[in-house]
Amino acid sequence: VQLQAYGGGLVQTGGSLRLSCAAFGFAFGDYGMGWFRQASGQEREFVAATRWASRSIYYTDYGDSVKGRFTISRDNAKNTVYLQMNSLKPDDTAVYYCAAGTTGRVRDYRNGYTYWGQGTLVTVSS
Repeated sequence: VQLQAYGGGLVQTGGSLRLSCAAFGFAFGDYGMGWFRQASGQEREFVAATRWASRSIYYTDYGDSVKGRFTISRDNAKNTVYLQMNSLKPDDTAVYYCAAGTTGRVRDYRNGYTYWGQGTLVTVSS
């Protein structure tokens, strides 16, 4: 099982980035996928998640600090989840992690996910 997050980089305030997370080795469509971030010296923070609800419907959820600016999406055919980040601010600077789980506790980074990616660094300059 592997999650590979990529797409981070350096961007100016107000800019955009799209993160991707490719999944390998498990039934991607059956898993909720989440994005978390961790700034230096701070606790890991929930960013966004998408989880299966019924049939082909997936719910999405967002942390308050990113709501309206970030969009999570998934392509089950490519086993990939994306995080489109717009209107970036210096406070968005962090290492961003993707995660996969089936508990439904999408905001719970301690117990909600089974698999974690290695993280990708996003730096927003002022």
